[in-house]
Amino acid sequence: VCFVIHLSEIIFFYLGIMPLLVKVISQVGSHGSSFAHRSELRQAKRIVVKLGSAVVTRGDECGLALGRLASIVEQVAMLQNQGREMMIVTSGAVAFGKQRLRHEILLSQSVRQALHSGHNQLKDMSLPVLEARACAAAGQSGLMALYEAMFTQYSTCTAQVLVTNLDFHDDEKRQNLNSTLQELLRMNIVPIINTNDAVVPPPEPNSDLQGVNVISIKDNDSLAARLAVEMKADLLIALSDVEGLYDSPPGTDDAKFIDIFYPGDQQSITYGTKSRVGIGGMEAKVKAALWALQGGTSVVIANGTNPKVTGHVITDIVEGKKVGTFFSEIKPAGPTVEQQTEMSRNSGRTLASLHPDQRSEIICHLAELLTERQEEILAANKMDMDLAVNAAMLNRLSLSPAKLNSLAIGLRQISVAAQDSVGRVLRRTRVAHNLELEQVTVPIGVLLVIFEARPDCLPQVSALAIASGNALLLKGGKEAANTNHVLHKLTQEALSMHGVKEAVQLVSTREEVEDLCRLDKMIDLIVPRGSSQLVRDIQRAAKGIPVLGHSEGICHVYVDANASIDKVLKIVRDSKCDYPAACNAMETLLIHRDILRTPLFDQIIDMLRTEIHAGPRFASYLTFSPSEAKSLRTEYGDLECCMEVVDSMQEAVDHIHKYGSSHTDVIITENEDTAEQFLQQLDSACVFWNASSRFADGYRFGLGAEVGISTARIHARGPVGLEGLLTTKWVLRGDGHTVADFSEHGTMKYLHENQPVGQPLAGQRDSN
Repeated sequence: VCFVIHLSEIIFFYLGIMPLLVKVISQVGSHGSSFAHRSELRQAKRIVVKLGSAVVTRGDECGLALGRLASIVEQVAMLQNQGREMMIVTSGAVAFGKQRLRHEILLSQSVRQALHSGHNQLKDMSLPVLEARACAAAGQSGLMALYEAMFTQYSTCTAQVLVTNLDFHDDEKRQNLNSTLQELLRMNIVPIINTNDAVVPPPEPNSDLQGVNVISIKDNDSLAARLAVEMKADLLIALSDVEGLYDSPPGTDDAKFIDIFYPGDQQSITYGTKSRVGIGGMEAKVKAALWALQGGTSVVIANGTNPKVTGHVITDIVEGKKVGTFFSEIKPAGPTVEQQTEMSRNSGRTLASLHPDQRSEIICHLAELLTERQEEILAANKMDMDLAVNAAMLNRLSLSPAKLNSLAIGLRQISVAAQDSVGRVLRRTRVAHNLELEQVTVPIGVLLVIFEARPDCLPQVSALAIASGNALLLKGGKEAANTNHVLHKLTQEALSMHGVKEAVQLVSTREEVEDLCRLDKMIDLIVPRGSSQLVRDIQRAAKGIPVLGHSEGICHVYVDANASIDKVLKIVRDSKCDYPAACNAMETLLIHRDILRTPLFDQIIDMLRTEIHAGPRFASYLTFSPSEAKSLRTEYGDLECCMEVVDSMQEAVDHIHKYGSSHTDVIITENEDTAEQFLQQLDSACVFWNASSRFADGYRFGLGAEVGISTARIHARGPVGLEGLLTTKWVLRGDGHTVADFSEHGTMKYLHENQPVGQPLAGQRDSN
C-alpha cells in the first residue's frame, strides 16, 4: 500500500482509526551529541538516506537508474527489518517526468508528421525544452509507484510526503509534518520524502545555514539536513556521485580524499562545479551536513553510483566501515591514520637514503634501549598482564629481562645485516660502449604490520624495517597497548638520532583492521602476525595490497621405517610440545606402516600423552582407536594432533601435498637417499631432515628476526627477514644513448657483457 500525504491539507489517513498520539514539537533543536567515531554508527536507530539526482537518474538524465535504485531499496529494507527507523529523501521526479513527457511529445510529433509530412521527415523532429516543474508533476506518481513496487518485494510499506520550504517555516505545518512522520515510523512505514517541485518557488537569498533553527529548503541536501534534525535522526547518509569530500575538486592532481571532516576545516576546502544533474553541489552538501551535525545528527557523504560498492554502501556505513566522508565534531588529538602513513612514507624515503652504517647505528641504539630501559618496559607490560583474561593471553603478553636481552641480541644481528641491504648490486651488465646497467636492491615502500598480543613483535619488525629502509605502520592488539606504546616510543627515540623519527608509526586510533586494508594507494605490503583467522581475515579484506603470510600452519612430521628411536622421540616431542600454539608446531604425525605394533610406536604414544586423533587408515589398524580426526587438514594449536599411517616416503609426500599448508614439514630417517628425495620432492616453504619443525623461525635461521612466515610461491618464502623486505630497481647509466643508435642503420652494437658485481661502475667509464 502506498500512502500519499499532501501537507497543504494536513490530512491523517488514520484519523478515523486512532486518535492523534503525538503532541507536536514547538521548535527544532539539537537532540544531543552526534557520534564521535565511525564505530558508533552501529548504534544508529533513526536514519535518513538522501539520494542525490546523480544517484537516482541515468547518465542521459532521462529516466531512473533502476538497478542502482533497487540495490539501495534492498539495503534500506534490510535495515528497516532489523528494527531501525528508515526515511528516504529522494530526487528523481524531474528525470522520471522528463522521460515520460519526452516519450509523449515524440509520439505526438511522429503522428502529426506522419499525417502531414510523410515518414521521410521524422528524423528531423526536435524536442522543446521541458520545464522542470511540469516534469516533476508528471514524474512524481511514477517515481512513487516504482518505490512502492520495489519495497513490496521486502514486505515493507512506504508513504509519500511532499514538502516545500513553507512547511518548515510555518510552525503549525512543521509540527504537523513532525507528527505525521512520527506516526509513520511508529507503524514501521518508510517515508519517501521529496520537495514538491511542481509548485516550489525558486530559492530566495536568505541567511540560511546560520543556526539550528534556520535553513532554507533550496535542494534535497538542505531538505535532508532539516528533516534529520527535525526528526532527531541519529544518522544522515547523503549519497552522491563522488566518493566523499576532497580538499580540492576530485580529479585534480593534488586532490586528497578526506576521511573525517571537522567543522573547523571549511577553510581548507576548494570546491569544484556541481554534479551533472540536480541543483546542489559539494559545497551545498557540506553546509547542509555541518548544519545537521550542529543539530546533533551524524553525517556521512558517500558514493551511491559506484557499481562496486552500491550494493552495500549504506549497510557498510551503518556497520561503521570506512566509507565516504564522516563528519565529526570531535577532532582527535593525534594525526589520522592517513596522515601517519604519509609521515611514515616521507620519513621512510629519508631512512632509505641513509648510509648503511647509519641505519645500523639506529638498530644498535634500539637494542641498547631495550636493556637500559627494562624497568620502564616491564612496568608497562605488567599493566597489560594485569588485564589479561586467560593463561594463553598471559603467555603471549609476557616480557622478562631474559626475553628483552634475547630481543637485543637479535636486533644486533639485524644491524650487521643492515650493512649489506639497500643498494646492494645483484647484477651488473655492460649493455654497450659507455652504457652500463645495474640491478640493485631497494625498499618495498610502506609496510603495514598487524600483530596481536605479542609486544616483542614490535622491536623485531621495526628493526627489520629500519635495516631494509622501509617505512612502517604498526597496528598492535589492544591487549598490549601499554607495552606497545613504550616500545614504540623507544623505537622513535632511536630513529631520532638520524632525523627519521616518523618512519615508524604506531596506529593508536580506533581504526578497524578492514579499514586499514583499504589504503591501497598508501600501503605497499601487509604483513599479518597472529592467528590463522587473523591472516585469513586480512587476506580477504586486502583490496589491491599484497599480503605476506600464511593462513595455516599444518606442519607434518614423517617417521620413516629407517628412523632412529632416539631421534624420533626427541624431534616429535619438541615439534609438538615445545610450543603447541606456534604456527611451526607439528599438527600431523605420519608413521610408516612398519612401525605399527613396535616398541617405538608404543613409546611415541606414551611420550606424547596428548589427545590423538586417528586418520582413517590408522583407525582401521586398531581395534580400539582414538577418536577419528574430523579432518586431515586441521591446525589444532594445542596439545593434540592427528596421526596417520602411510606405506612409503612417496605416500607421505603425496599426503602432505594434499592436506598440508606448505609451511614446514619434516622427515626422520637414517636413509640418506630417502631423505634427499623427500627434501627435493616436497613443495613446502621449509623442509627438514632429522630436525624439529620448530626451527622454522627467522631468529633460529640467523636472520635476527622475522616479520612472519610466508607460504607464497613468489617474492619471499619461509621465515621472512631482511631479504624479504627488499625489491629491486634497474639503474642505467648512459652518455646520450638512444635506441635509434642500435637500429639496423645505427652506429652501435649491443654487448650485454656481465660484469663482476663487486666492481663499482660509477665513474669507471671507458676513456676512449
